[in-house]
Amino acid sequence: MDFNVKKLASDAGVFFTRAVQFTEEKLGQAEKTELDAHFENLLARADSTKNWTEKILRQTEVLLQPNPSARVEEFLYEKLDRKVPSRVTNGELLAQYMLEAANDFGPGTPYGKTLIKVGETQRRLGAAERDFIHSSSINFLTPLRNFLEGDWRTISKERRILQNRRLDLDVSKARLKKAKAAEAKAAAVPDFHETRPRNFVLSASASALWNDEVEKAEHELRVAQTEFDRQAEVTRLLLEGISSTHVNHLRCLHEFAESQTNYYAQCYQYMLDLQKQLGRLPGTFVGNAESTSPPSATTSPTTVAAATIPAVPTIPVVPTVVGAPNPTAAAEGTLNPNEVKPPASGTRKARVLYDYEAADSSELALLADEMITVYSLPGMDPDWLIGERGNQKGKVPVTYLELLS
Repeated sequence: MDFNVKKLASDAGVFFTRAVQFTEEKLGQAEKTELDAHFENLLARADSTKNWTEKILRQTEVLLQPNPSARVEEFLYEKLDRKVPSRVTNGELLAQYMLEAANDFGPGTPYGKTLIKVGETQRRLGAAERDFIHSSSINFLTPLRNFLEGDWRTISKERRILQNRRLDLDVSKARLKKAKAAEAKAAAVPDFHETRPRNFVLSASASALWNDEVEKAEHELRVAQTEFDRQAEVTRLLLEGISSTHVNHLRCLHEFAESQTNYYAQCYQYMLDLQKQLGRLPGTFVGNAESTSPPSATTSPTTVAAATIPAVPTIPVVPTVVGAPNPTAAAEGTLNPNEVKPPASGTRKARVLYDYEAADSSELALLADEMITVYSLPGMDPDWLIGERGNQKGKVPVTYLELLS
């Protein structure tokens, strides 16, 4: 091993002078070369980009993988440059348990059939989640990591070099300032009446020495200034490249949002399909005012109705005509569709949110996403409306409808 003592001593001396200069600057005992305002703005922008990129990256990882142990495991595999083992998603695991339970209870029983249907949907949800995580990792997380582990490390390295060049420049300035002050003191007019000529000779010799020291300090200052300017230009170019980084991250953000949109659209469609399948199974209970399934038509969910029905315009009401059948009685369950006449104007269109099976002949069966005409009767239960579809007419629950203006 080639051990260069002189180089080691030189590096130690440079480190010491830099440390002294840095300390004196912090204490206000030394002057500091300030960077221009544009350069300072570039530095602040780069620091902000790094900090927010780290936060967004970490929180996105939490969103995609809430389990901290699993995240640590994936991090270790990544650092060891090994492939992360395939992991079953929570939806796929739930699907496995449901299908196994269905086989145990009996696939032909109502409960078993429902478990099979829900389990198959959970499996599809788990597969969609796996695809979303994979797509987000490639299109969003990887570019953010590449910036932090690649471009930002390069910027940090060049900024440290620039800091050292700046300290060397300020040390050279301070050295030149001291040399000039000493030269001016030594070059002062000597006392020719000095009784000891030896002092005059020493004074002249010292002036010549300090003159050489000033020239040497000026040369060091020119070299330090050149190196500082060169390093400042290199660092400036890297900092200005942050703009292209923002453009790249913007594109990745769009891809992440698109992947998330597709994932939630798939989940929504899978759950709609499941809801329709459960509605066809005998003995299946469908309806929960606190979930996305259709609420019960026999209850009075005021909150859901308020969220579903806009405040204005109101539902048209059929006027009471003398001699006509009693609309109140019709609304109470003895509705005869042929006896109810729609208003001459002001009826509203409504979109059906969920499938609904008519309980008796006075009600109208509904299919999800179909359009019907609705209106109200005087004294009618506010949770019900009269619905018309072609020649068919009957009572329909308000909570199954989206009223259109």
